[in-house]
Amino acid sequence: MLRLLVLIAALLAPGLALAKPMLVKVVVLTTFESGASAAKKSGEFQAWAARYPLTHPLKVPGIEGRVLYSEDGVLGVVTGMRARARESVAALLLDPELDLSHAYWIVAGIAGVDPRAGSIGSAAWANYVVDADPIFELDDRETPKDWPWGLYALATPRPGIKGSAPGSSGMVWRMDPGLTQWAYQLTKDVPLADNPHLAATRARFKSEPAAQTLPHVFIGDDLGTVRFWHGDLRTQWARDWVKIWTDGHGVFAMSACEDQGIMDVLTLFGDAGKLDIRRVLMLRTGSNYTREGDGEAQVVEFTEGGAAAAFEAAYLVGSPVVKALVAGWDRYGTTIPQAKP
Repeated sequence: MLRLLVLIAALLAPGLALAKPMLVKVVVLTTFESGASAAKKSGEFQAWAARYPLTHPLKVPGIEGRVLYSEDGVLGVVTGMRARARESVAALLLDPELDLSHAYWIVAGIAGVDPRAGSIGSAAWANYVVDADPIFELDDRETPKDWPWGLYALATPRPGIKGSAPGSSGMVWRMDPGLTQWAYQLTKDVPLADNPHLAATRARFKSEPAAQTLPHVFIGDDLGTVRFWHGDLRTQWARDWVKIWTDGHGVFAMSACEDQGIMDVLTLFGDAGKLDIRRVLMLRTGSNYTREGDGEAQVVEFTEGGAAAAFEAAYLVGSPVVKALVAGWDRYGTTIPQAKP
């Protein structure tokens, strides 16, 4: 009897475990930060923390990077890169102190942009995310002569065929088209800064009209793989891989390392009723091209100028969507926004 009375008293005490979990309206996922305050060196998270702002720290077991939240219900996370992002998203969803059942999720990170699809410094909302991690690989020097490359899908005998990866990945995810279009319509006219570095980089791609456009917002699909790849042939492989897995509907635009893992985890937890998978938006911004300029040797290249532009674009394009979702929460908490016809 004494134990029962103690238990009842504990449960009725204010501030103990019966407190309701914190309602999260929007989760902003970024993958890295350097810790520096200068925008060109700070990584993906600094602008969100300083300018949204996200002011309250939160410790989530299993997440190495910073987690901050705002007074109006926005949670910002540094997930870590590659496979760490998958682990961090799972840790968020397993935290009993967070109510993510109605949250919107926005991935806001930098990427390599296909010069055939867009330009460095630009931002793309994805209709599709495609996974390229579960894959068979032969060294390209040892592939049959009629193969374009040595990468091909599981459960297939050669490149160019859509396979399957049960137990490994969902492989392809389509974002809610109405929500994606709503986000695009809201942000398509957001001005993105140009600078001499971006202009000089664009000039190296005279064969690709899209690569020469000024930084802008567009719709373009997302290929995710934890390995970093680069070059003419791999860019063509990415175009084909996205086309195959989306049954011809997707167009490769951005190359990232985390989005396939994020989508796979979100889908699994969505199937378990922990979140609404329709409330996911994928935003990537071009910090570099997926190949070198016309006629140049294929050497992996990163520049502070390209990264700084991409960091800024991710915040400038992502933040209006976050603010609109929060401002309209009375409606968007229960009804997913859709683009007007």
